[in-house]
Amino acid sequence: MKAQTKENRPGGPAGEIEVRIADWSDDKPDIRRIRTLVFIEEQKIPEDEEFDDADKTAVHVLAYNDLGEAIGTARLLGSKKIGRVAVVKSWRGKGVGKALIGFLMQMARENGAHTVELDAQVYAIPFYERLGYRVTGGEFMDAGIPHRKMSIEFS
Repeated sequence: MKAQTKENRPGGPAGEIEVRIADWSDDKPDIRRIRTLVFIEEQKIPEDEEFDDADKTAVHVLAYNDLGEAIGTARLLGSKKIGRVAVVKSWRGKGVGKALIGFLMQMARENGAHTVELDAQVYAIPFYERLGYRVTGGEFMDAGIPHRKMSIEFS
């Protein structure tokens, strides 16, 4: 399964973002690089909290730019929970996160899910709300960062 979206990028021509299912064994270097940049280096999350046993069983996806460079990643847990959404800084605000979430939501829907959940960092709540998610729980701390539970239901 592949998804391609054309996104208009501020200050540049439209280009393609391709999202595909990743293989944890083969694609681990790209997944780890992106998550290390975003979560460990930028957000100062300890490495032992960022990478966990769920990585071995989760469905991972990678987003690529039109040059074939991996620029974003996310994962879907068996319980239909999206997590570890990370986009390299220079690609934020250009449709990569939307493409990753949309791809995983489509996968969940095709696999019979009626609801998809995620734990959103509080600053990212407006992003997820624009995609149709709603806040379903109070604020809690995860890795020292405030989060709230969010979900979306499919009809």
